[in-house]
Amino acid sequence: MSDVYQDEKRDMGTAVKRGLLCRCPRCGQGKLFRAFLKPVDNCAVCDENYTHHRADDLPAYLSIVIVGHIVLGGFMTTDQLVVWPNWVHLAIWTPLTVILALGTIQPIKGGVIGFQWASRMHGFGGEV
Repeated sequence: MSDVYQDEKRDMGTAVKRGLLCRCPRCGQGKLFRAFLKPVDNCAVCDENYTHHRADDLPAYLSIVIVGHIVLGGFMTTDQLVVWPNWVHLAIWTPLTVILALGTIQPIKGGVIGFQWASRMHGFGGEV
């Protein structure tokens, strides 16, 4: 790898924000995902290599924490204010949980990849 690549300044906030928007953390233009949770091998714009990222289970854990707090907080608040039968709670909170989980997992994975890129982790620093 070239010295220019090694010395490239990487802003953590910008990289994570671009990742959360499912864009390339390096250029902000290229798509980060080719399928729902499958990152592209290389950015179509700047040719950044994403084959060595290691997001693993962290996006799922973060999604569970976020969705869990929203759903549990909403359920507990609703249960204090209104007395509903269990089937109503089930009809509301189950679909909401699924929608929130599916809606947060891809941006969170993009943010994790952006974090790894900005931190030069797992081969993003030029070494393999």
